[in-house]
Amino acid sequence: MAADAATVRRLRVLSRVIAGVRKNNASAKTLWNVEVEAVPPGAEEAHRILLTTAALSFVADLTRTFEHGIQELYRRRAQSKCEFADGRRLPAFRHGDNSAASGDWRVAPVPSRLTNRHVDLGDVSPADIDHFRAALKADVQGIQVDFDDGHCPTWGNQLAGLLAVYRAVHGTLEGAPPITECPVLMLRPRAWNMAERNLLVDGKEVPGAVFDFALLMFHCGHILAANRSGPFFYLSKVEGAFEARLWNEIFVWAQDALRIPRGTIKACVLIENILSSFEMEEILYELREHSLGLNCGIWDYAASIIAKFGDRKEFVLPDRNKYVNMEKHFLVSYMRLVVQTCHRRGAHATGGMAAFVVEGDGRYAKAKEKLIVDKVCQAKLQEIQHGVDGFMVYDLRLVPYVNQLWECAAADVNQLSVIHPALVVSREDLLQMPAGGVTEEGLRHNIAVAVLFVFHWFKGRGHFFYRGCVEDSATAEISRSQVWQWIRHQVCMEKTNVMVTKHLVKQLTTEFVQQHPFCKADVTKMQAAAEVFMDIVTRREFPDFITTYLNQCPIFWHFQRV
Repeated sequence: MAADAATVRRLRVLSRVIAGVRKNNASAKTLWNVEVEAVPPGAEEAHRILLTTAALSFVADLTRTFEHGIQELYRRRAQSKCEFADGRRLPAFRHGDNSAASGDWRVAPVPSRLTNRHVDLGDVSPADIDHFRAALKADVQGIQVDFDDGHCPTWGNQLAGLLAVYRAVHGTLEGAPPITECPVLMLRPRAWNMAERNLLVDGKEVPGAVFDFALLMFHCGHILAANRSGPFFYLSKVEGAFEARLWNEIFVWAQDALRIPRGTIKACVLIENILSSFEMEEILYELREHSLGLNCGIWDYAASIIAKFGDRKEFVLPDRNKYVNMEKHFLVSYMRLVVQTCHRRGAHATGGMAAFVVEGDGRYAKAKEKLIVDKVCQAKLQEIQHGVDGFMVYDLRLVPYVNQLWECAAADVNQLSVIHPALVVSREDLLQMPAGGVTEEGLRHNIAVAVLFVFHWFKGRGHFFYRGCVEDSATAEISRSQVWQWIRHQVCMEKTNVMVTKHLVKQLTTEFVQQHPFCKADVTKMQAAAEVFMDIVTRREFPDFITTYLNQCPIFWHFQRV
């Protein structure tokens, strides 16, 4: 009887394979060992348009083709974590006979729409359709269409965001201009640390990077290419040349499979991991046919130092609000190295995102707006003077001011001619932690940002506003990383000399939760966010990414179902 039952089960599976994809969207789909989760409420249209048999086959083929390379990527990350954890090794520049360092090679020229990269809008989650639509009409060069830092990857959000991009590219998004008249879409798939738990290929979750990239390419690649508007990408959290080479191989495969000319895809790599800063030239070399240069990002980058070397006391990072900014030596060295490396090889170098938000109306709001604008423009002017070719802002209301800044500060569409041949950046320059201590205000701020990030993720939102800034996974990363590190090394705060302990952090977290208006509105989620935060910052082993932790957290998915 057991054998007969097993035979019946196999025949049922075979019948589903022969039939292709189930037509009933209310249940999971199965296609050649591809399992797709049931359609979430309200996403029926997205499910029907995006998850076709052909599209799922493309995702599955890409996943299977690069299974070995993806596993090798994860293996290398785990190995490097072990090697750095014992404190005997630090990263180093690659020297000797290496193709990237030799010769006068340059990256392939970019299409005309990418020669000017002055201003991109950052953290634009396409699942927020109103914000996305407004961005499409903005006076900027590009839009970071974000499925990573500023986006919460619930099943509904993924489908809604992908459908919004599909409609914008196909010219069916109400109130949006044609794709040739929009800023270029800089599509940002999730990074390799994230998995798409709603799609399994051969019994394994598909990496979020593969799911996002494959569906964006399959549904939008041809139209973007035909209109000389892409496909263009931001690549997040790349940790070195091997990962850049893997992406390049994926680009080649996808272009060949879709019969799009090789080199059509262009990608900008975000140097937001300390390990990648030692392999910038190699990263450009691996992507030289598809490169759109490199990008600087302060908070993910700073958090990665804690992630890799946080167990070592010499890498304790002081209060970020008081002592960490782009004027500090380790960050100035990093930005200058990005500019020098890119421009020497003919690639664009872009700076980070201004997170300030202009709020309110009235006389006092106008005065505050001027302070914010002056602060943003001063910081961005310094980046321009370092030689960057562009940067990001979040608030559309800042766009006129930074556009004017570019008009006054730079005479050309880019600064590729700005090269600092005498610049020498050493390992010590990149790893020199700024002087300073820990403040109670800084500790409270980090607790607030991290707890609120978890809370908003529980509500299905990838970014939020706090004290005049947009906060996303990058600021959540540095916030929880610093709290973990301060507890681990039992640092004492300035003025009071009180030690940062688990007990103190829990006390301050409880105070914040009890006093915050969100607690009254949603007690369950707020208290759960505080508990999750306390778990993250007191773990013996540092969780590599807060988003990975949350994506694997049962309570997060419980809140998405209720």
